[in-house]
Amino acid sequence: MSLSTAQLLRGLTGLTRRLPVQRAQIHSKPPREELRTMDVAVGLTSCFLCFLLPSGWVLSHLESYKKWE
Repeated sequence: MSLSTAQLLRGLTGLTRRLPVQRAQIHSKPPREELRTMDVAVGLTSCFLCFLLPSGWVLSHLESYKKWE
């Protein structure tokens, strides 16, 4: 590595050390209303239908995908 490249990298890293870092102001509060059993059931069912059902179908038909027709 040449001397000018080393000086350039040193200058860039020195610049980033002096920049202020903004931090997110995240504060958690308790929920306004509790989740009901039906809400949880609908959420879990939709996750099952959207993610697990298609992947299960692909895995169950994997042998037919391997065949050359």
